[in-house]
Amino acid sequence: MDLKRQVIERWPARWPVQPFREPAWARQEPTYAGCSPALIEAAVKRAGARPSGNWFVFAAGREIRADRPFGVRVGGRELVAWRGPDGALLVGPGACPHLGAPLEQARVHGGELVCRWHGLRVGADRPGWTALPSYDDGVLAWVRLDRIGGEQHTERPIVPVRPPGTTVDAVATLAGVCEPEDVVANRLDPWHGAWFHPYSFAKLRVLSAPEGVDVPEAEDRFVVEVTFRLAGKIGVPVVAEFTCPGPRTVLMTIVDGEGTGSVVETHATPLGPGPDGRPRTAVIEATIAASDRPGFAKAARIAPVLRPLMRRAAARLWRDDLAYAERRYALRTHLA
Repeated sequence: MDLKRQVIERWPARWPVQPFREPAWARQEPTYAGCSPALIEAAVKRAGARPSGNWFVFAAGREIRADRPFGVRVGGRELVAWRGPDGALLVGPGACPHLGAPLEQARVHGGELVCRWHGLRVGADRPGWTALPSYDDGVLAWVRLDRIGGEQHTERPIVPVRPPGTTVDAVATLAGVCEPEDVVANRLDPWHGAWFHPYSFAKLRVLSAPEGVDVPEAEDRFVVEVTFRLAGKIGVPVVAEFTCPGPRTVLMTIVDGEGTGSVVETHATPLGPGPDGRPRTAVIEATIAASDRPGFAKAARIAPVLRPLMRRAAARLWRDDLAYAERRYALRTHLA
């Protein structure tokens, strides 16, 4: 018996990090047979039929500050966000009501925005400029846009279930030439993980997937066994499930293994058309990690150091996955 096999066989099963064996990339078990296009399309349609209350994620909560405005577009609408003196989130139209100056270039004074063109002040209580309903869930910032959403509005967004207690969170944001449904379709295809992202995933196996069109919401989930690769042939094996709590949100929850309860929220937000007239969609992904191990509380204390690493890992995956989403958009709109 060679040394490598001896190490693997004697490795303590209780440790969260495990060595593993895997075939060469091209010799993996093909997954296309399980990845039925009709199955994915049906899952995307079921997600799209769920209510959103007209709420859209538009940024990480940490990006919105009290000392400077934050400009963004959602559904082609120009918005500006900042925080009041009490830290409350404020969001409203991004054009000054006087002559249309960009309020993202304004300055904050006394909790209000002061336009740099002519000094007009706007804020929650100023006439001529109406703040929009907004919500800060502690990780992400949301805005309610009833005209764009076109649904019956709700007072608050549907925030996915998150782990209780001490957590470490990080938010990555990227944008692509596609629509939200293309991003959702990518996340509802777990079969591509070890093929398209071999640098991050290994030994991926879909344990169950919803079949048919009419699937009860309690059963509308993909369950996946996968090893998150750390380095070489060392990784963390877990079981995760993918669900859609809303039409533009896919939630991955670790249900067994290290970090049980941790989630990855993927929010697809329409930005509006780009200069070429094609739609742009922002992927705003929040990773919220938790663990019941005693050392996790100490790790949480250095969250500012961990967040850039977490964002970098998510961004690497989404640079690839946006190519997938953009390709899907091009094919279904005959632009390829």
